[in-house]
Amino acid sequence: MTERRAFVYGTERYDYLLSRSSRKTLAISVLPDMTIEVVAPIEAAIAVIEGRLHRRATWIRRQLQYFAQFHPRTLPRKYVAGETHFYLGRRYRLKILQAIQQQVKLKRGSIELYAHRPSRSDLVEAQLEDWYKGRAREQFTARLAACAERFPDPQAIMPTGVIVRQMSARWGSMSSGGRLVLNRRLIQAAPHEIDYVIVHELCHRLHHNHGPEFYKLLTRIMPDWQKRKNSLERRLV
Repeated sequence: MTERRAFVYGTERYDYLLSRSSRKTLAISVLPDMTIEVVAPIEAAIAVIEGRLHRRATWIRRQLQYFAQFHPRTLPRKYVAGETHFYLGRRYRLKILQAIQQQVKLKRGSIELYAHRPSRSDLVEAQLEDWYKGRAREQFTARLAACAERFPDPQAIMPTGVIVRQMSARWGSMSSGGRLVLNRRLIQAAPHEIDYVIVHELCHRLHHNHGPEFYKLLTRIMPDWQKRKNSLERRLV
């Protein structure tokens, strides 16, 4: 269960997401969307948690400033002809055409969207989103199979189920029961960036927290994971 809380440092208020786990140490992360995430031991008192947050406040501020520099580059989507959209790491120009049969096609550097009412940007957005979700399920399933083969025992780390949905604070997650959730936005990333997220989550099948053993496994399975992570954040933040 995740709890929304806030702490004050100096004149600044910082909202954060707090979740509890069986881990023995407290972990603080600043995600690319500027969400502050805290994973704490089950018995850790709020005073202890916020004491650690205060001690890490300078680092937290620095991370927020780093990610903030990328946000102005992302303009609100209008879903009109000529707008650019990413698919598997490549940039495509959106073409909107009126048609009886609604469909979306990739064609020579363009996403061709055939719509009943092309002037309705809300309907265009919904249609394009449905197409992205369908492609995401296909591509993520294929990438998952390939990524599992990187591990000594692929069957041991395969998830019990896969869900694709919009996520505001992370690229993916792995439940304690083995259910893998992947952010729909990942379909806009390059395949090697998608693989990083999948391998990261598959490592959680063996190590549930982000301790030293987790990163040792991640580095062994994917030595260049940090480079892939940075590339993903530059592209989609």
